[in-house]
Amino acid sequence: MSAHHPARHGETMRIFSPAPHVLAFYDGRVAGDTLPAESPTWLDWAYGLGTSSFAIVDGDEALVYDTHMSITHATLVRRHLEGMGVTRMRVVMSHWHTDHVAGNAAFADCAIIAHALTARALEDNRAALEEGEPPIFPIIMPTQLYEDRLSLTVGQIAVELRHVDCHSHDGTVLFMPETGLLLAGDTLEDTVTYVAEPERLAEHLDGLRLMASWPISAILLNHGDPTVMAQGGYPPALIAATARYIERLQRCRTEPALAALSLSEFVAEDLAAGTLTYIDAYEPVHRNNVALVIAEAAS
Repeated sequence: MSAHHPARHGETMRIFSPAPHVLAFYDGRVAGDTLPAESPTWLDWAYGLGTSSFAIVDGDEALVYDTHMSITHATLVRRHLEGMGVTRMRVVMSHWHTDHVAGNAAFADCAIIAHALTARALEDNRAALEEGEPPIFPIIMPTQLYEDRLSLTVGQIAVELRHVDCHSHDGTVLFMPETGLLLAGDTLEDTVTYVAEPERLAEHLDGLRLMASWPISAILLNHGDPTVMAQGGYPPALIAATARYIERLQRCRTEPALAALSLSEFVAEDLAAGTLTYIDAYEPVHRNNVALVIAEAAS
């Protein structure tokens, strides 16, 4: 994927309406795109895996869930909302990772809500983010913090921010109690979760069990299949499939034959059942997941 690829300018971003009052702003997984052969950047990964941010809109009010992978993308999101007549915007951060906070500067004049752990992680990792490749500069910090849960309204629509320790210790998911729709951030992905904290897999499984207890009707992902997203999202069965994957990763510490499997072999049952969608960009993610889990066990 060339640094001058048109997607770098947001020209391949698609906008879906997966549910009433919900918009998905999706870029990546473009036909013909491949990851660079050497040293892909975090932005290359964001395009290769496909990345969404979301907005819940009612009347002149919008709640934006993550600001996407660049200021350009975030600016396009904001302009689209303003074109719909939105005059009041707030932002919710799902967690502190690059492709979810890179566009914060486009919403610097808005309230930015995050878990207290997200603010701490952003501060702790500020130098790495601002000096990375590509850099996220300046880091725009949240203006309102919460812990555990926070209830909000967007126009007449009730939403709940809920802390979930999965993928990242500071995860915030957005649940719409009236419809059962869950915006899952990176707590869930399709094809498989990206292991960022291998030492916390047991806690991540607890987070998945927590989500599985909620009355969820459908799930929208920050990294998912665009066709599935456009048609309304994933079924709750994705939560159990993610838990199965993490449990199998844990077994890789003592089962070399399992660790040697390709991703398509590793999750063959869930692919056959249609719970997961295979894309080859997740093969290196899986290999990295296995390597991290084995290395962590050996340390």
